[in-house]
Amino acid sequence: MRLHSFSRTLLAQLKRWSNRAIGLSLCVLLGLNLVGTRASQAAPNGVDEAVNLAIAMPIETARKTETKAETQAETGATAAIPDAPSSFVTAAVDRVGPAVVRIDTERTITRSADPFLDDPFFRQFFGSQLPSMPREQLQRGQGSGFIIDHSGTILTNAHVVNEADRVTVTLKDGREFEGEVKGVDSVTDLAVVKIDAGRDELPLAPLGNSSRVRVGDWAIAVGNPLGLDNTVTLGIVSTLKRSSAQAGIPEKRLDFIQTDAAINPGNSGGPLLDAQGNVIGINTAIRADAMGIGFAIPIDTVKAVKDQLARGESIDHPFIGIQMRTFTADNARENNADPNATIMLPEINGVLIVGVVPNTPSVEAGLRRGDVITAIDRETITTAEDVQRMVDASKVGQTLRFQIRRGDRTLTLPVITQTLQPRS
Repeated sequence: MRLHSFSRTLLAQLKRWSNRAIGLSLCVLLGLNLVGTRASQAAPNGVDEAVNLAIAMPIETARKTETKAETQAETGATAAIPDAPSSFVTAAVDRVGPAVVRIDTERTITRSADPFLDDPFFRQFFGSQLPSMPREQLQRGQGSGFIIDHSGTILTNAHVVNEADRVTVTLKDGREFEGEVKGVDSVTDLAVVKIDAGRDELPLAPLGNSSRVRVGDWAIAVGNPLGLDNTVTLGIVSTLKRSSAQAGIPEKRLDFIQTDAAINPGNSGGPLLDAQGNVIGINTAIRADAMGIGFAIPIDTVKAVKDQLARGESIDHPFIGIQMRTFTADNARENNADPNATIMLPEINGVLIVGVVPNTPSVEAGLRRGDVITAIDRETITTAEDVQRMVDASKVGQTLRFQIRRGDRTLTLPVITQTLQPRS
């Protein structure tokens, strides 16, 4: 549901309170972190700042500041919105909280002996007394997830469980199970874990529809980093379809829901809920250069691949192998006016190829650095996101016809997509 004038009044009041020494409780990591135990990424630029909401604020006090006339005037607009924000958050968490689980992982990694010990100088004096055997080290991780069916299927982030030797799942009621990682897709940062509860009943988190989410809707982030108690934060949906590049995670291949609900360490893999307690996303990332900005994978994206992952099947992601940026005629004129420019660019709008990865479909098709993409399969291209969308919508092995400008020439080059190999 959309924020109405009452909500805006509330947000303004909360901001005034925060300036009077009632700080917002937000936990932000350094860098853009995938909020588990691994994977830090550089923070993005240009992401809109969002108003922060703190669930602990005295909301009822704020409501009493409204006049009776204001309340009556807004009756029609607020009919679909719960009377007290605290009550709908409580109801949503009561509904879903028991299904949110803590995921603990263990992974044995082998490290070579300290290279310092292999220095010839030390070997000359100490010889075979110095250890040279590799060392094994136990690496522990932690994150969240949530149960979606009675067979024990759990959704979480790939980085939470990827390459784990052991997975332990703890429910809010204290029950503990051994988890089996059924499937992992690092490109979308999604994973499916399975537990066997036998005949015991399992709490379930209902899946909503992220396609129905609108900017301004309430967003409730839930995690279970301590195993028995839910961590809950409240905010709004700030932006939809925030590209992975804009979010500072260019190696991922999806659009995110952006929210100002605080996402804390260990909450990665937990659900993002709407006001009714339906899962609209999986909490994934936060950035440190703007308070209260977090990201969630839309649940519709998850639905498209979860069954395939549960069967242990890999997800094929098409790619062509170019580095690119949105490009305008003004960019071209600025480049061409530079006496040190190494290449003259056509003064048009499109997507500039700034690099071509060796041994990829783009090389085979003849694409070059400095080419400007203007259309794919006769569909006009104006942004880098347009290119990514067209490639993502294709199938592996499909031919895409790229229309490009190279100098003063217009060329059409067929590019055959290949399977993207995720980075380790």
